[in-house]
Parts: sequence; structure tokens; C-alpha cells
Amino acid sequence: MSESTAEKLVELAKRRGYFFPSAGAYGGVAGFYTFGPQGAALKQNVEDAWRERFAVREGHQEIDAPTVMPEPVFEASGHLDGFDDMLVECAECGESHRADHLIEDNTAIEEAESIAIEEVEELIDEHQLVCPSCGADLSGEPVDDFNLMFGTNIGPGDSSPGYLRPETAQGIFVEFPLLKEYARNQLPFGVTQIGKAYRNEISPRKSVIRTREFTQAELELFVDPEGEGPDLSRVEDVEVRLYPIGEQEDEEGELIETTIGEAVADGTLASPWIAYHLGIAQEWYERVGVDKSRFRFRQHLSGERAHYASDCWDAEAELDEDWIELAGFAYRGDYDLSKHAEHSDEDFTIFKQYDEPVTVERATVDPDMSYLGPEFGGQAQDVADALESLAEEDRSAFEGEDVTVDVDGEEYTVPVEKTDFSVDEVTESGEHITPHVVEPSFGVDRLLYTILDHAYAEDEVGGEERTYLSLDPEVAPTTVGVFPLMDKEGLGERARDLAAELRAAGLSVNYDDSGAIGRRYRRQDEIGTPFCVTVDYETLEDGTVTVRERDSTEQLRVPLEDLDETLTALSEGDLAFADVDGEPVEED
Repeated sequence: MSESTAEKLVELAKRRGYFFPSAGAYGGVAGFYTFGPQGAALKQNVEDAWRERFAVREGHQEIDAPTVMPEPVFEASGHLDGFDDMLVECAECGESHRADHLIEDNTAIEEAESIAIEEVEELIDEHQLVCPSCGADLSGEPVDDFNLMFGTNIGPGDSSPGYLRPETAQGIFVEFPLLKEYARNQLPFGVTQIGKAYRNEISPRKSVIRTREFTQAELELFVDPEGEGPDLSRVEDVEVRLYPIGEQEDEEGELIETTIGEAVADGTLASPWIAYHLGIAQEWYERVGVDKSRFRFRQHLSGERAHYASDCWDAEAELDEDWIELAGFAYRGDYDLSKHAEHSDEDFTIFKQYDEPVTVERATVDPDMSYLGPEFGGQAQDVADALESLAEEDRSAFEGEDVTVDVDGEEYTVPVEKTDFSVDEVTESGEHITPHVVEPSFGVDRLLYTILDHAYAEDEVGGEERTYLSLDPEVAPTTVGVFPLMDKEGLGERARDLAAELRAAGLSVNYDDSGAIGRRYRRQDEIGTPFCVTVDYETLEDGTVTVRERDSTEQLRVPLEDLDETLTALSEGDLAFADVDGEPVEED
């Protein structure tokens, strides 16, 4: 989409109530947007469609966790230490910019986020990059890590530090000890959440593409790492466009058009769980209006992949001759649950029952605390715990006269005879395992912009230029516009009654009696309303109305008695407009 068309879309979004910068009366604030009546409705419809596909149909639970969480949560998750972007500040005007974005915008380099800071500084010097705000030379300016967390205080007085969540995932992970009980300790099970997240972006840009407050729809799927994978037969024939690491690193690399089944078979998709979710995501994105010819899945390069992820793929859409991330599909292993278990007093494991009891050798210790106490004082219990862990990990360490353990960097030596070390045969019915996590994480705001971008169209009707949004009826904010031909001789009253009847039938209706009928059609076309119904004099005579389809502008006369069922079937995709039983009339 050309730049001029992008500008048209942003202008349309503001004029027709999709989205606009927040707090405009006070000069606005970068990175925050308000979704107007049309945008809020579109957003709700997209979220409902996501919930139906990724929660309801998959049999997963849904929760709604707080957006503010205490500091220890983010100490455990690693966000306090490693949730950073690269910042470069202009010495001339004081404006801050994301260094990797400057490189991507002004060079042929892609995915600069994966490049080390030292190399980023060298690239700024090499390409003589300047400040986008004032044009000053940025060569020689330091590039620093900037933590994106929004901090706050919880409670008055000696309050506890807290943070606005940078992702919805942590609200699921910290509640795992209870959530596993609700799932009856059976793997796999999934937990979904749709909600706000916050990141103090260095340089918000491209309207709702990169903001400081945004909505995520996330699924955290807890699986047994040694258990059975998903049923790939459900998605094996889904066609996808993949951009794996090998193709990205090849100067002549290109997208691979394949199927999920073929990509798993040839090893392009290493994780069956990732493959499964790419398959259902491909179908879902097409369902809500993403143009599949401008859509792909790109594998993370090793430098950009999170340290906890063994593999990660992004769903990306082409916008304004650029590819933007819509979702990430990561295999997070046991990192999250292990970290929260380490930092809390809760159990983040699940008991895995064996099919039959097994007899195994188990190394155990029962340290003599009457010896450890006087010998090590306040460290005695930590030493005892370390001995227990060592016995499980390396029983050979107890073969000598003494055994040495490490506690917080300090070594402690204990006579083996004081540990009561033994290896015994025990019969076990199961074991405690830490589940692995598969995470499909969707950005809702970016998807809304993508849907509008891919739906934006211009044509000519009746010799006049027309702009319309070819939105799928499932997600369109308004299903039907209802008009009286003119607001007199009972037409307006009948049209208003009809609008109320259609709303009662569960349809989203926009009533409009202002201006010429053609102008009213154009207004509805611009907000993406799939169908319009006009009440005219024939309606009063024979009980029929004109139903107009947005994209084709074709019109049919349909009996009022069948109207709610017809429009419902059209909006749910159970009926094509070409198959509606009605009499054709001339186009507008």
C-alpha cells in the first residue's frame, strides 16, 4: 500500500470513528490511541472470533488477571533485567529514538533488533545516520539499553513496588498452581487471556502499529515434553508461506510455499505444537480478513530469539511495503514455570501418573542437623537442601569421605557419614514434572490495522469515485444500514421500526435518514457495512425492501418476513448474496 493510501486510511479511521490519538484536547500523548465506536466494535468482534477459535474450539480455559503485578513477579520472569530496547539520544534536540529502527529505516538491514549494541553503534557511524527530529548527526552517540517496564507503587505509605504488565502471559504463569487443579492435573491443557499490556516504547510510530498500551490475545499451552503431540491431521493440508532461517540468510532466499504436513515432514517446522498452531492461525487470519497473498510466517533468527525459546515463528503481514509482526509462536520450554518455582514457595509441577508402577534406585540423604547446625549456623538448612539436590543429581559425589556443596557461591564440606547417604530401591507410581509451554501470542491492535489496510479499496460507481472497506461480515462493526428512501409519508417510521426489529434479532444496525440515498450508501461503504436495506414506497405496498451488497453494489428486493433470517445467514457466511431469493434491481 502506497504512503498516500496509508495516509488516507489513517484519515478515514479518524473521520469514521475507528481510532484516533488519545487526549487530543490536551495536545495528545504519543503511543496511546482511542478506539471509536466503529473501532471498538471491530475490536470486540475480532476478540470474539479469536476466543471462539483458540479457546472454545480447542477446549481451553480463559482467565482475566490484573494488569498491575508486584515486583517479584517480574524479577522471576526476567523482565526487570532483560526487557530492553536500544536507545540513542540526540545531543542536539534531546529526542530519543530506537537505534535498531533507525538502521532498518535507513539501510537495507532487516531485523536489526538481533544485532549487538556495539555493532549498532558502528552501523550508525558507517551510514552517517541523523536524528529524524532535527537532522543532527548521531555518529558517535552512545546506544544504551532502555527498560520498557512502566513502574508504579501498590498501596499508600511504605508501598510495594509494582509494574504494569508488559505481556498478559505472566498473569497465567503465576496462577499455574491453581490453574493446574482446575485442569485436574491433566496435560496438555491451555489457558487463554485477552487484555491490555503496556510497554514504554522509545519511539511509538505508525499509528496503532507500535503503541505504549495495546491488547494481546495469548494462549499458554502446558504440555508434557515427553507426551504425545497434537493431531496434525486437522491442519496438515493447510497451505502456508514460510520464511525459515536458511532462506533469510541466503541472499537469494525466498518464501517457501508449502503445507503444514510437508513442512513438518521435511523438518522446516521442528515442533509439531508450533506447526499445529501455525495451521489454525493461517485459517483464522484468512477468516477475519487478512489477505493471504500479503501474509507469511517468519522464523526468528538465532540472535533475536528469546533465550528461553528453542524455536519461534512470527505471523507477519505486509503493510506499506514493509512486514510487521502480528503474532509470535514460541516453544518456551519449562523456563517460565521453573523461574516462578525458584522465586516463590509454590509447586509449579504436575504429578505424572505411570501406566504401571516402576521400581527404581533412588539416592537420598538425611543430614545430621545436630552436626550441621553448630558447624554452619544459619546456613545449615541451605547446606542440607544442597546435599539433597546433589544426591539426586550426582550420587558419585558421595563416594569419598567428604562431600562439598555450593550455597550462594560459597563451598561447604561435610563428612559423608554425617549425611546418612543411601541408595535404595523404591516403587513409584509416577513422578513430578515441570510442563513445557507452547505460546501463540497475538497482537490485537496491529491486526485491526491490518484488517482495515487489507480491506481498503477504491473504485468507481455511477461515474463517481468510491472508497470502501471490504470487511468480512463476521468482524464488520455494523452488519446492516437501514434507510428510509425519505423521512416522510410513513417511510421513516417504518424504517425505524425495522431497525429495532433487526437489532432484536441480534444484528448490529446503523439507522441513517440524512442526505441523499447515494450519499448514505457511501457512508456505510466507508465504514465497511456489508449490507444496506432501504424502505421505500414499494415496502408499504407489497412488504418488500431493497437489500444492497457492499462490494458489488448489487441490489435485490427481499420480503420483510424473510429479512432477519436472510441477513443473519449472510453475516454468518451460511448464505452467499448471489444465492439470496430476491428480485434484482438496478445498481445505485
